[in-house]
Formats: sequence, C-alpha cells, structure tokens
Amino acid sequence: MLSLLKKLTTATPAPPAAPVADKINSFELGLRDAMLSGWFNHATGELYKGFPVSADDTVLDVGCGDGGNMQFCGNRGARLIVADIDAGKIDAARQRLGETTAQSVECHVTDGNPLPIADNTATRVVSTEVLEHVDDPAQFLAELVRVGQPGALYLLSVPHPSSEELQKDIAAPAYFEHPNHIRIISEDQFKAMVSESGLEIISHSQYGFYWSMWMLLFWDAKVDLTNPDHPLLNHWAETWQAVLNSPRGAQIKEALDGVVAKSQVIIARKPLAD
Repeated sequence: MLSLLKKLTTATPAPPAAPVADKINSFELGLRDAMLSGWFNHATGELYKGFPVSADDTVLDVGCGDGGNMQFCGNRGARLIVADIDAGKIDAARQRLGETTAQSVECHVTDGNPLPIADNTATRVVSTEVLEHVDDPAQFLAELVRVGQPGALYLLSVPHPSSEELQKDIAAPAYFEHPNHIRIISEDQFKAMVSESGLEIISHSQYGFYWSMWMLLFWDAKVDLTNPDHPLLNHWAETWQAVLNSPRGAQIKEALDGVVAKSQVIIARKPLAD
C-alpha cells in the first residue's frame, strides 16, 4: 500500500506543513497497530496469527515489495525466496534480507506468469495486496498453489471492500487504474478465489481501521509520502495513539476494524497429496 501511494504522489508534492513538535510517526504507529492485529509476533514466531515460520521452512513471498514481511521470516532462520515485478524492489529486498539470519535468499524479477520456481518448493507462501493488481487472479493463484508443497500454509491478503469503497471518490484517479487496483474484491469473492484454486481456507480475518482513515486524510492533505507531515495526519495519529492507550483501546480497535478495514487476510493450506 505505501509503495503504491508513493508512486501516485511523489510527482507533484505540496509543500510540507510546518513541523509539529514531538509528533507521532504515522508509520511506527501503523506497525504497532498491525502487531496488535496479529502481525510480527516474535513470541510465537508467527508472521501473522495462524502463520508460524521456523528455520525448517522455505518461505516464498510473491509481490514481496522491499521485503518487509520477509525480514521477519529471515530472522526466524528460514530459507527465503522473493519475487516481484519491480527490479528496484527486488534489489532493496535483497539488501534488507541479506542482513537477516536467513539460511539463504533467492530473488526473482517476474510477473508471476509463470513463476520461475519448481513445483512443490515452499512450505510457506505469502502474497499480500497483489490479487487486486493482476489481470488473471485464477492464473496467479494457480501458480502459487503449484509451487507450494502439499500441506504448505498460505498467507494471502487483499484490500477490504469497506476501505476501497471509501477511497473511490477521494483517491487519486490512478489508484483504481491499471497497474494499480483494477478490482475491488468482496469477502465472498476472495474466499471463492482461494477455494477454487484448490486451497483449504483455515481463517479469514480483517484489520486496519487506522490505515483506512489515514489514507482518506492523506489524499486530502496532498503531501509526499516520504514526508507526510500535515495537521490532518498528525492529529489522526495522535487520536489513534490515544485510543490504543486507553483502557479499552484494544476492544475499540477490534470493533472499528470490524466496520472499516484496510485489508482482509486468508490463511489457507494446500491439501496433502492422496
């Protein structure tokens, strides 16, 4: 999401607002919010709740971006395979993952049609916020299924329709044009896509009210993502931090995530061979 926003906003940034003393870092707060939603659990070794990663795993991330998710997996000592259509992102991922304790790092620049990876390679397959971009989701998922071992776990996510519908009349027009978000995927459509690919769905969850609201304000603020310093964004971060710090902050977050979510996440499994 952040890399897409950067592409859409860095061409004509507005002058930054005057700095706010001791302002909250929106991205650090977003990381805290994500961890409360079940991401990056170092205690349990789960990249996301229900998706454990260990040194015994070969983890493939298709649409890896600069390797943020795989950094966690690398520090678990796993073998890593990353793939992305953007060569610059792969270069950044290679550098980032080279600094982890991963057993190995294999990198591919590819559109995923097909993936240059052998059948039954990975024990863990990750692809987050990609299906809304691709021309043929069924073909893309078929490739993900092909390269996973029998019994492999899959971590898949797409934008939640509640957030996408909010953005439609406010986001930059290119946000919903090729090669960006060319489809809005409902919960039922997402589950059907995954099931029809041959995977068994284990869980379906959603999170990210904080980011949904942040994005709405971001479009109105008209600032550069590399320096999103604007009163709207700063005040929103202050408000959300106060919510999370409140006695029932976790309960309030869960309730709001259930109403307007940035993303929906499916954990699935490739069936064992007969």
